[in-house]
Amino acid sequence: MLSLTMMRCKDRFSEIYGRDPEGLSFCPYRICPIGAHSDHNLGKITGLAIDKGIHIAYAPKHNGVVEMASLQFPKRAQWHIASVPAQKQNDWADYLRGATIALSRQHRLSIGLCGVIEGSLPIGGLSSSAAVIISFLTALCKVNDITLTQQEIIDIAYDAELNYVGVSVGKLDQSCEVLSKQNHLLYLDTKDNHYELIPQHPAMKPYKIAIFFSGLEHNLAGSKYNMRVDELRAGVYALQALAGMDYGKFKEANARNVPREIYEQYKSRLPEPWAKRCEHWYTEFERVEKGAEAWRRGDIEAYGQLSFESGWSSIHNWESGAPEQIRLYEIMTQTDGIYGGRFSGAGFKGCCMALIDPAYEESIKTQVTEKYLASYPEMKDKYQVYICESANGVAL
Repeated sequence: MLSLTMMRCKDRFSEIYGRDPEGLSFCPYRICPIGAHSDHNLGKITGLAIDKGIHIAYAPKHNGVVEMASLQFPKRAQWHIASVPAQKQNDWADYLRGATIALSRQHRLSIGLCGVIEGSLPIGGLSSSAAVIISFLTALCKVNDITLTQQEIIDIAYDAELNYVGVSVGKLDQSCEVLSKQNHLLYLDTKDNHYELIPQHPAMKPYKIAIFFSGLEHNLAGSKYNMRVDELRAGVYALQALAGMDYGKFKEANARNVPREIYEQYKSRLPEPWAKRCEHWYTEFERVEKGAEAWRRGDIEAYGQLSFESGWSSIHNWESGAPEQIRLYEIMTQTDGIYGGRFSGAGFKGCCMALIDPAYEESIKTQVTEKYLASYPEMKDKYQVYICESANGVAL
C-alpha cells in the first residue's frame, strides 16, 4: 500500500510527464537518541530508522539527463550525468548532484532519470539530507542496473555530502538509514564500521517515537555545525601536542586516537570552547556504551535517561540548540511518559525526538504543545508533532 506522500509524488509525476512513473524509491529518516556529534571523530552511535522518510517517483531518461522536481521547492533541477557542475549550486538539488558525482566515481553511468521527490515530514533534524541522497542513489542505481552493497551506499552517500555539499559529517545518518532493522537498536562503531542490531528485549516496556518540530528551518551547511567539528579537532590536536604524541595534518586529528586519560590530564590547558567540545565527545562515547547495554537488558528508562543526558551535553558542552529547541528539550524532561530524548540532527534548528510510553501519547502531545506554544506563540502555524514507529533501513 502506497503512503500518501508517495501517492502525491506519483500523481505529480503523472501531471508533469503525462505517464506513470516506472519506479518508486524510499529511504527512511533516522533518530540518534545517543551518539550525537561524535561520528565525525570515529565515535560510537546508537540509532533507529523511523517509518517516515524521503520518497521519489521516477522513470529512466536514456539521454543521460537527470531532471528532478520537488513538491517542496518550486525550481526544477536538471543536469547531465556526464557533466555535473563541479561546484555546488547552493540549492536543494546539490545533494543529488553530489550523489551523481560520487556514484560515477565508482560505476559507469549511462542513463539518467526524471523524478519527483518529497519527504513525509518537514525538513530539519532527521537526517533528511542523507535520506534524500540515498533515495536518489537507489533510483539512479536501478535505472543503470547497478547493485551496491550496504557499505557501498553508505560510503557513496557520505562522499556526496562531505565532498560536494561541504558538510563535515560522519557516517551516522547514512548507516542508520541503511542498516537499521525494525524493533532493533543499531549499535555502530564508526571507526571500523562494525555494528550490532540489538533486538528489543521481551521484557522491555513498549515505546513509540515522538517528533516535535520547533518550526525552525534547518541547514547544516549554513549553521555552526562545521565550526563545532573544527573546535573539537583543534582540542584533539592540542592534546596530542601537549602529550608529546605524534601528530600530522590538522584534518587528521581524531578524538578516537587520543585516550580519555590524556584528555583528563591536559584538559585544563585547553581553551574553554575546545575543552567543552572534547568533554562532549568523551562523555558521549561512554553514554553510547552504557546505552547499548541498557537496551540489551530491556531497560528503556535507563536508555532514555542517557538520551536526556546527551541532550544536556549538547546544550552545555557542544553548545548547540536554538532557544526554541532548548525550550522543547526542557519541556520534554518535565513531561510524564517520556523516557528520554534530545535534539535530533545537528541541534541548531529542526526538531527534538523522544522515546515515549504509548499509554501517555495524547497527554504528551497536549502538554508539550501547550507549553511550547505558550513560550513561542509565533510558531503556532509551523510547530508540528508526529508519532512514529521504528522501521527497517532502505531496501536496496
